[in-house]
Amino acid sequence: MIPHRPLDALPGELLAELGAAGLDARAVYDQVVAALAEDLPGDDVTSVATIAADARGSGVFAAREPGVVAGLGVAALVFHYVMGDTVTVSDRVPDGTHVEAGTVVMRVSGPTRGLLTAERTALNYASHLSGVATATSHWVAALAGTRARVLDTRKTLPTYRALQKYAVRCGGGVNHRFSLSDRAMVKDNHVVAAGGVVPAYRAVRTAYPDLRVEVEVTDLDQLRELLAVGCTEILLDNMDAATMAEAVSITDGRATLEASGGLTLERAREVARTGVDFISVGALTHSVKVFDLGLDLTEG
Repeated sequence: MIPHRPLDALPGELLAELGAAGLDARAVYDQVVAALAEDLPGDDVTSVATIAADARGSGVFAAREPGVVAGLGVAALVFHYVMGDTVTVSDRVPDGTHVEAGTVVMRVSGPTRGLLTAERTALNYASHLSGVATATSHWVAALAGTRARVLDTRKTLPTYRALQKYAVRCGGGVNHRFSLSDRAMVKDNHVVAAGGVVPAYRAVRTAYPDLRVEVEVTDLDQLRELLAVGCTEILLDNMDAATMAEAVSITDGRATLEASGGLTLERAREVARTGVDFISVGALTHSVKVFDLGLDLTEG
């Protein structure tokens, strides 16, 4: 088993880096501790059996495909938690960097047992978050030259929201709301419950006058109703490109418009050319393909 290491025993510059990136270092630490406890309720029996206790080794994290890396700071935190000051992490490229296949993105050296014990947890974080960043970068590239920006959603893995949204930022995307509390989002079921888009909008405005409010519409009549009462953030749900273009014309700059619902990368540019401000994509976080990273020992 690995010894418990308190937060203040880990490198201060690494924790400061996480904070500067908009992450709560304490929350990331707690998540890493929980992940290691899941993977290591006892000894790493394979490493204990096959590797001498005093063996030391070095290894490289390398990209096995092109993409954008994210989560390398979290991966570094895993190694430092497992091995304390006996590990050295070096040559770590900044999160948000576009890399090619074969690029070394981080080097680690320390007790060989520790390196292999930490390997999978570190890779789980870095591979998943780099997958989110890479997927986001593809949407950013598809929207280049248009006014549209790609947004994430709340369709995140439980307990991973802050990290996944950080990875979206690394890929060049924009974060939508982080929780049900930081802004109001009136969806179709709220509209049904309230008796229409305008009653729903007014109810939120009355209850929370200082909060941002976005309302989902499914047709142009609902759009017109909301514009007439001063709603300035509107989501166009499952509309075809022609209808979205008409919505942009009707709105004429009076509200920001977000396109959502079944959008694919192949349709990204077609939708962006309608003139919408944002395109929200749940797939950035709920069904992303992991990025192919690997750790290869170079000695030890």
